[in-house]
Amino acid sequence: MVSAQDLDCISLPHSHLTLKLELLQHTGSFKPRGAFNRMLDPTRPIRPGDYVVAASGGNHGAAVAFAARARGVTAEIFVPATTPAAKRARIAAYGARLTAIGATYAEALAASRERAATTCAAEIHAYDDPAVIAGQGTIGLELEQEAPDLTHLLVAAGGGGLLAGIAAWYGGRIQVVGVEPEACPTLHASRAAGRPVPVATGGIAADSLGARETGAVVFPLVAAHVTSLVLVPDMAIERARYLLWDRLRVLAEPGGATALAALVCGAFVPPDGARVGVLVCGGNTAALPE
Repeated sequence: MVSAQDLDCISLPHSHLTLKLELLQHTGSFKPRGAFNRMLDPTRPIRPGDYVVAASGGNHGAAVAFAARARGVTAEIFVPATTPAAKRARIAAYGARLTAIGATYAEALAASRERAATTCAAEIHAYDDPAVIAGQGTIGLELEQEAPDLTHLLVAAGGGGLLAGIAAWYGGRIQVVGVEPEACPTLHASRAAGRPVPVATGGIAADSLGARETGAVVFPLVAAHVTSLVLVPDMAIERARYLLWDRLRVLAEPGGATALAALVCGAFVPPDGARVGVLVCGGNTAALPE
């Protein structure tokens, strides 16, 4: 966690802006929190020698592969063909079997569920599982201890497991704001409809935030605990990536910089006196921002 004193282009006093650098976690994102918590769930135990499957745009797959190796579990990860090479390489490096199939996360998810059904493997869902959500929510616990004066927290959202877990932890004690790319408005569409609905996804952050539909477990948590949702354009995400690299030498992937993009483009304007936290959630990229 750092105080972002060098992001002077953002109209917020430096002492009032805190970055939580989850891209420095094992596997390059926050995802091992949820993966380990699911594997350790005593109500649905996954034991050494068991077989698990997961669908992922990349980061969740790497986390499941990492946790599986640590726990002596066999893992197969399904990713769409569009998953960046850097993320595929990380998954393979942890010893998981990697299956690339389809053009979207939704197609990889369908294939992973077919494999689970035919092999009796345990599924570790990327976001719509209570244990995964609770694992991601430990970020909120840490932030409340490390930065107890925060009034607002910006969190990027794809399927919404990270956002739901953190917001549920805070339970309204601060304002938690979900940030989605304009090209991946999954939670926006669901909130407007009053229920999870499918949407088309695309743009530069689709590999990590391109869930076609939010989950049945996630949706009520977001509805109950998330203060607001904002949309940001790809251009603002690229600008946020550039600022993190140029000013702080923090190399975030597009999805990892999406929360900061809300401040960069003005999609979220902090009220006077606000103390804002920003979650930088992933750094699995080989590309420097231009």
